[in-house]
Amino acid sequence: MTEKTQAQNQASPAELPTQYAPAEVEGKLYERWVERGYFEADENSGKEPYTVVIPPPNVTGSLHLGHAFEHTLIDALTRRKRMQGYETLWQPGMDHAGIATQNVVERELGKEGKSRHDLGREAFVERVWQWKSESGGQISGQMRRLGDGVAWGRERFTMDEGLSQAVQTIFKKLYDDELIYRAERIINWCPRCLTAISDIEVEYQDDDGELVSMRYGNGDDAIVVATTRAETMLGDTAVAVHPDDQRYAHLVGRSIQLPLTGRSIPVVADAHVDPEFGTGAVKVTPAHDPNDFEIGQRHDLPSLTVMDEHAVITVPGPFQGLDRLEARSAIVAALRAEGRIVAEKRPYVHSVGHCSRCKTTIEPRLSMQWWVKVGPLAKAAGDAVRDGRVAIHPQEMEKRYFDWVDNLHDWCISRQLWWGHRIPVWYGPNGEVVCVGPDEQPPSGEGWTQDTDVLDTWFSSGLWPFSTLGWPERTGSLAKFYPNSVLVTGYDILFFWVARMMMFGLYAMDGTAPFGTIALHGMVRDQFGKKMSKSFGNAVNPLDWMDEYGSDALRFTLARGANPGVDVPIGEEWVQGSRNFANKIWNATRFALMNGATIEGPLPEPERLSATDRWILSRLGETVAEVDAHYDDYQFAKVSDALFHFAWDEVFDWYVELSKTTFQAGGEAADVSKRVLGEVLDVTLRLLHPIVPFVTEVLWTTLTGGESVVIADWPADSGFRDAAAGREIAVLQQVITEVRRFRADQGLQPGQRVPARLRLSGTPLAAHEAAIRQLLRLQPEGESFTATATLPVAGAEVALDLSGAIDVTAERKRLEKDLAAARKERAQAEGKLGNESFLAKAPEPVVEKIRLRLAKAEEDISRIEGQLGRLPSA
Repeated sequence: MTEKTQAQNQASPAELPTQYAPAEVEGKLYERWVERGYFEADENSGKEPYTVVIPPPNVTGSLHLGHAFEHTLIDALTRRKRMQGYETLWQPGMDHAGIATQNVVERELGKEGKSRHDLGREAFVERVWQWKSESGGQISGQMRRLGDGVAWGRERFTMDEGLSQAVQTIFKKLYDDELIYRAERIINWCPRCLTAISDIEVEYQDDDGELVSMRYGNGDDAIVVATTRAETMLGDTAVAVHPDDQRYAHLVGRSIQLPLTGRSIPVVADAHVDPEFGTGAVKVTPAHDPNDFEIGQRHDLPSLTVMDEHAVITVPGPFQGLDRLEARSAIVAALRAEGRIVAEKRPYVHSVGHCSRCKTTIEPRLSMQWWVKVGPLAKAAGDAVRDGRVAIHPQEMEKRYFDWVDNLHDWCISRQLWWGHRIPVWYGPNGEVVCVGPDEQPPSGEGWTQDTDVLDTWFSSGLWPFSTLGWPERTGSLAKFYPNSVLVTGYDILFFWVARMMMFGLYAMDGTAPFGTIALHGMVRDQFGKKMSKSFGNAVNPLDWMDEYGSDALRFTLARGANPGVDVPIGEEWVQGSRNFANKIWNATRFALMNGATIEGPLPEPERLSATDRWILSRLGETVAEVDAHYDDYQFAKVSDALFHFAWDEVFDWYVELSKTTFQAGGEAADVSKRVLGEVLDVTLRLLHPIVPFVTEVLWTTLTGGESVVIADWPADSGFRDAAAGREIAVLQQVITEVRRFRADQGLQPGQRVPARLRLSGTPLAAHEAAIRQLLRLQPEGESFTATATLPVAGAEVALDLSGAIDVTAERKRLEKDLAAARKERAQAEGKLGNESFLAKAPEPVVEKIRLRLAKAEEDISRIEGQLGRLPSA
């Protein structure tokens, strides 16, 4: 039992409105928390640190359900740790989102009839900064709506001065260590955004295309290849077959004619080719396909680029100047005219990559770019998990992590944009290449130019856990709050963001991993498990639900669905249910305050407690221990379920109801129960606070008079347990539940009172007679009492006089009709299950369904026969 403070300031229940109105309190409460500095972190405190970074949302973004879900989980963790006495830092900030932001500003310019080229690079970048200051970052206000307890005083932006210095520092360090280099490789190219993009920015979807089989060569030298991108045949420099494929052994090493081009290309043997797929022969276009590029490297083939950055054909001849799709149709027509089309399949559904920003089809393209040599960095990232320095939760996600880092290709980090961290490399007039660090002067003089590309956004966000704390300076914040305690993020960016943070953190911070635990969650889906998307018509704006039901309701719904690494279905009716839970907490606390529940003074000694008091205090201790264990295992759904069932089922539906009789009777027992109820509510509200912070803040401060539940102590398990009291209350609950069920079966209204005789002597229930009668609406038996129904339950006996309470004839007729239907259902099921011919032919699922029907029918028959037997005589 925790020691209470400021109890003398306990507020009056009159201060609580009869109904909870989230919209009237949430915004005011949040601003009060921020003004009082509850969420700020002190690097000079002696408390143990607990650090979590926010996965930085895009500056162009707005709060979506995925953000709301992730932020709810992080906020729950950090609020609990703050209450436990840690120096807690939830680091906020935003990502500059290179492509997305540049696209937004370019669209704004388009409305003015201008392009970025009309402004020039410097003026365009100034325009982006202007947009950022005026329109960017609306998500910050939306995070406040959700209740995010972030340290706003430490907010960072991936292109602010300090983070820019960090980016330039690590680029220089990697360059000097020969882990950054420039080379011509195949990249993902967006012909609309005119830049290379990362794998994470490519969205794959099934498109209707065409599969064309074409004959290269003539006569005995002929060979058939198939492609969905016929336009790339203009850049073919070989045909490849498997070394063991005897069908083409005679062609390996020879040259065949490439149609439409006047060129001859060799046939090469390469183990990459699958001889079982298609014809077993593939066209090789090294400049326009990543696999073909690798084949080209192995066989020293030339790489011919046949399209410009706009995906327009550049090869001299009849197709020059055509868009790639126009060229595709024209080339197929030309091949058909020459009799070289062997087969055409359309529509041919296949997976095609699209730019996630503008939805344009991605074009694999050979391009000179900057790369990170990830081999040694990826090995270090894998070793940190293998040797236990970093734990991945749930553990089964480790395999996906290792599959990625153990097979990581070098990372293309340059982007052909103007908005972003410009690559700190200068080129001289005589071919000089100079990489410049943050404290170095770039070379000057005639002929020196800086690289025009900027860095991939993931490069700067990969530094997030330490750059936000002041690195490369050895700041007090860095010493206090690095490494992070945990990273909470979606499994979908395990590879792209998490792996990069691991590589950079270990590299820059002397082998210290950026976090101790990686806690992965799933994606939010609709109530049917379908991915949310505007195109599907099932996307939800979380702000709408917060407006309608309150932020606590949305948060509780999201947390209750959060099983580690598993996708989270959510529907509006579930948010409505959570709103009802918030209202239940409000109403029950208000009732308790109106009836004198208090936290003043110590808890009474166990010998002064009733069995009901001892039971709820025992369950309170067990719940504290259960919630702690689930939090430590990142089992947010189990935390939420444990709190929901304890609060609603046990505190509100049982303890509060059982205590009403005690309160009415008054005296010492009532005073004891009021103190116990105050204790239970105090602890329960503190347990609930990390997930539902707003309603608990109002109720806890009203109950206790404390300053804020945000800075209250996290409850400790009292260690109090009373198994005997638990068994006694379980029997009491059984009696009340069984009699309630009987009343419902007899058609009695919930508030309808009936005379009853209770035989409770010799059972632990004797002390609870007044509560039993009140909860079951049972009057004393009276002189004319006639027992028309008797229920033996748990060693006790409840006799009821239902004469005049129900229409026995009508009720018997209804039940007999139901019984006849159940018996007919049983007979039909037994008939099918007794038919050997049916059992031999019917699928097992069909048979199992009939078995279930039979079991259900037998259960109904037993129940209805029992109801009929308990009916009074007509």
